Amino acid sequence: MMRQIFIALIAACLLNFSPICRAAYAAQSEPEVVDGVAAVVNGDVITFSQVRGLVAPREKLLRAQFSGDELIKKVKEARQAALQDLIDRQLIIQSFKKDNFQIPDHFVEQRIHEILRQDFGGDRNTFIKTLEAQNFTMGEFKKIETEKIIVQAMRSKNVKLNGIASPAKVDEYYKAHRDEFTSKAQVQLRLIMIPSHASDGNAAAQKAMADEIFGKLVNGAEFERMAQLYSEDSTREKGGDWGWVDRKTLAAPLEKAAFSLETGKISNVIEFSGNYYILKVEDKHGGETKSLEQARADIEKKLIQQEAQNLQERWLTSLRSKAYIKTF
Repeated sequence: MMRQIFIALIAACLLNFSPICRAAYAAQSEPEVVDGVAAVVNGDVITFSQVRGLVAPREKLLRAQFSGDELIKKVKEARQAALQDLIDRQLIIQSFKKDNFQIPDHFVEQRIHEILRQDFGGDRNTFIKTLEAQNFTMGEFKKIETEKIIVQAMRSKNVKLNGIASPAKVDEYYKAHRDEFTSKAQVQLRLIMIPSHASDGNAAAQKAMADEIFGKLVNGAEFERMAQLYSEDSTREKGGDWGWVDRKTLAAPLEKAAFSLETGKISNVIEFSGNYYILKVEDKHGGETKSLEQARADIEKKLIQQEAQNLQERWLTSLRSKAYIKTF
């Protein structure tokens, strides 16, 4: 009965495999100058070349994004994570063998046919030549695919989810993470800046000018034209147009005023950091928060994923605790 259930799990897992990428095999076969033992797991050896093969695509991205000490740190972290992944995979395969499970040959053959069809258009000759170019024999390739099936099937067998997140947990998550369900607030802003020139003793005159401009705006003057005539902000030539502005872009007093204004409204004169400002919000969007019912499906999915991660980590921790593992 257990064997039948496990075979069913394998069949389900096969449906979820993504198409194989030839580049992954190319990464595994990159010339290595030095090899050695990276870890021993209950007598099974993991080599440095295996670690480098697994981490190669990730390292390529890191080298494009970082340099210097930061790159060294990121590469080290990526290699450590890759080694841990290989250790965990070996523990899973060992657990599979210990339980005397077996993968029927036709499951592996089915997987090979899928790869042949999806990645090589059914051209077996091209498939074989690609393997040979990457220094893989068909036997080695089948072993890799068999181990993938084993790992996926064992994860499915040992990480059993409830499939339903309790309403109480959904409600708790929503209350604690409302920001996740709030769209980004933005305002389309125009701004006039009049410097106080306080060091020149002209603060009063400059404040009077700002008040006069504000009065003209209230009486119907065009904000864009007033900005072009009087503003000393860098956007003067554009009529004070700052475009769409996010929160945290402006200084706190200006942000508070801008995001408090209704569309089409003009602020009072705001004195800040030695200058006088007048703001106009031409449009605004975002800032709306989904209701609990609108967010429920997303929260349930996230909570189930978190539960799966927690269950998997507990299972792997149990395997690790019973194993002899030495890293080098």
